Amino acid sequence: MDIGMRLEQELEQAVAHAAGNDCPPLLAQALRHAVFPGGARIRPRLTLAVSNACASRTSPTAAQNATAAITFASAVELLHCASLVHDDLPCFDNSSLRRGKPSVHAAFGERLAVLTGDALIVLGFEWLALKTGRVAALTGILARCVGGPSGICAGQAWECEQTIDIVRYQRAKTGALFAACTMGGAAAQGYEPFAWQKLGFAIGEAFQVADDLRDVAGSAEKLGKPVHQDEANHAPNFVAELGFDGAMAHFEELLEAARAAIPDCPGREALAQQIEGVSRSLVTGLSARTVAA
Repeated sequence: MDIGMRLEQELEQAVAHAAGNDCPPLLAQALRHAVFPGGARIRPRLTLAVSNACASRTSPTAAQNATAAITFASAVELLHCASLVHDDLPCFDNSSLRRGKPSVHAAFGERLAVLTGDALIVLGFEWLALKTGRVAALTGILARCVGGPSGICAGQAWECEQTIDIVRYQRAKTGALFAACTMGGAAAQGYEPFAWQKLGFAIGEAFQVADDLRDVAGSAEKLGKPVHQDEANHAPNFVAELGFDGAMAHFEELLEAARAAIPDCPGREALAQQIEGVSRSLVTGLSARTVAA
């Protein structure tokens, strides 16, 4: 089965589990709205790409490892969707658009949006517990990259501080979940996970730089969400820090750092090419000229 189809099938099963017959109808609808249809599913695809690069086809645990990888990838996406629901709330970015449709709070109201994000967080961890035998290792990786002191929650909390270190802020808000992807994908195949953390942080920072570039030079129609949000919300970003050309140069440096950070594994070169291809697609067509436009 195509990896994208397999991932959507797993997510469908997870959401159906949470939005069952006993679930309040509006919460069930909001959960589906938050997860489907998805975006590019970059994070879970990265998890599966790392797992595939580490995989040994002759391993007696190959099927078990593949199940652990797809389960972890799905949990990562559920946590990511939860973060988007909360990020869009009026108390943060106040965004009424996400993935080309109304954000959850715009469609269902703020109270249900808060509860939807909470429910997706819980579902991510519950799904790991239900579907894989490697609960302790994989849950520990995911929890560290979502909570405090340096996970997604910590990243969002930096926006509440009077002074912000942009590197620490972006590493927690964006890089942490990418680090979870690389570590979890490797751990699913029995590799030591922390050797893969540096790769995740490099990819995460590159993705954040690309997101900052798209915020100033992209369009809402193509991105499926409002642009110029960082300026409107006075949020720190790499374009404001480095300028457009400086941010683009930093993006290139991060791609080189990501390639160098890939630990030895059977599919190292193929993984490097995949990471570079997906990353470059994020900034294709962007230029300093489109900022003023």
